[in-house]
Amino acid sequence: MDEKAGNAAASPGRMRQMEVYVTGVGGARPLVPVAPDALEARAARAMSPEAAAYIIGGAGSEATMRANRAAFERHQFVPRVLRDVSQRDLSVTLLGRKHRAPVLLAPVGVLEMVHSEADLAVARAAAAEGIGYVFSNQASVPMEKCAAVMGDTPRWFQLYWSSDDDFVRSLVSRAEKSGCEAIVVTLDTTLLGWRPRDLDLAYLPFLRGLGLAQYLSDPVFRAKIPAKPPQTAVRPRGLGVVDTLLSLRRKGKTFDLPVGRMRAAVAHFTATYSRPDLNWSDIARLRAMTKLPILLKGIRHADDAKLAKQHGADGIVVSNHGGRQVDGETATLDALPGVVAAAGKMPVLFDSGIRSGSDVAKALALGATAVLVGRPYVYGLAIAGEAGVREVIRNIVAEFDLTLALSGLTKMSELNGKCLAG
Repeated sequence: MDEKAGNAAASPGRMRQMEVYVTGVGGARPLVPVAPDALEARAARAMSPEAAAYIIGGAGSEATMRANRAAFERHQFVPRVLRDVSQRDLSVTLLGRKHRAPVLLAPVGVLEMVHSEADLAVARAAAAEGIGYVFSNQASVPMEKCAAVMGDTPRWFQLYWSSDDDFVRSLVSRAEKSGCEAIVVTLDTTLLGWRPRDLDLAYLPFLRGLGLAQYLSDPVFRAKIPAKPPQTAVRPRGLGVVDTLLSLRRKGKTFDLPVGRMRAAVAHFTATYSRPDLNWSDIARLRAMTKLPILLKGIRHADDAKLAKQHGADGIVVSNHGGRQVDGETATLDALPGVVAAAGKMPVLFDSGIRSGSDVAKALALGATAVLVGRPYVYGLAIAGEAGVREVIRNIVAEFDLTLALSGLTKMSELNGKCLAG
């Protein structure tokens, strides 16, 4: 075989294509649908109505979700030809660490609604594929257990800033000890957005004791759980706390709390979960808590990017929480160029709306350093567990690799605005 042809065949794109086609000769089919719309539809069927509403749904009329996708469709590639693209380099250096591709798995909470192995399956998949993973603050498996299966694979920790600073310090310390390489502070969820799909089902998983693994495994949080829930505490109906505890025990995930104390823990979580009064001066307080790089997730305005730089942030994640917070806001892809320009030399990651390798390339062409992928890998988890997550990762990286090559480029750093029409 020609050397160039051999190198091309070894690329992630060709390797994934041939993996599918060769095994297809024997009648095998991919575990998860390759097309994004089919992937979501299949996952919706695999999930409970409550899980599908929580994972798939967005704020209000879901106009922001539609805007996120429409923004990608407005941008079109202008490929160049007769260029040697036989060898390609997809790697990127983030915060001093080399990543094999400019893709990380975004933090997504309450994955026990989707699959019994939840975050642990995702962590194993990320490690197997060599892709970074941002642990969720609202995880279903404690960060230490996920870190233990990831080896040297990059991992970061998402922080929802609680009203209890002692608990925040404990989370940050645990993240450091778990080998996390950055703290990603989520800024767009100091209050829950208006989400009709969840409201119509009267279902918030946290009130059922779900998605609280980082809390229930934390010594500071546990020490502050009141002896009994306050009289005003919300009493879940339907799938109650008792049923949740039994379910957790059946899956081997019990946090050895009796039922009454679990109710008190849920009430304590509800009372301390977020801080609507969070402001720019708090970034300095977080800096005093950790030596890890701090990224601010949820930046959409260029002026906020400038403020992030002024207050010593190490990076930015342009995100509108996947359209789950503000109905009718700007698409993240439309906000990206302005934020990149204002951020200067700070790395700017992109989140919200990524569904394919082509989307990854467009975000990079508009200035992103790397992207976070959320819903697609959760869909893979719902359909086929760890193996499903791995297939989604391989599909996205493969399509990104082929998009790069077929656009006449050999490395991701060559992606810029000139690669797009207009």
